[in-house]
Amino acid sequence: MFKVIAGVILYVIVAVPAAAQDAKVAQGAKVYAAQKCAMCHSIGDSGNKKGPLDGVASKLSAEELRAWIVDAKGMTAKTKAARTPAMRAYTLPKDDVDALVAYLLTLKK
Repeated sequence: MFKVIAGVILYVIVAVPAAAQDAKVAQGAKVYAAQKCAMCHSIGDSGNKKGPLDGVASKLSAEELRAWIVDAKGMTAKTKAARTPAMRAYTLPKDDVDALVAYLLTLKK
């Protein structure tokens, strides 16, 4: 009986954070759409092919993704990115930035 209870407790401890993360990722996808990121970026076959985001999570950390969103000018200078037009910085609520980063972190190759 103890093993079953421990299994249920473990399931609850693991499942709740996973569900919260899934909700954050879903919110990030909504932010991506609402901010019209596909005008300059693509995911899969959708959006502007000049700025593909497929595999971005394999190349950039959460901190780097966040920096690109909130300080694109600084990241452009830091990385010597030559793409034009340059990405603009976005002023979004912290929760939206966190959600967008969570969404982008799902884009691994």
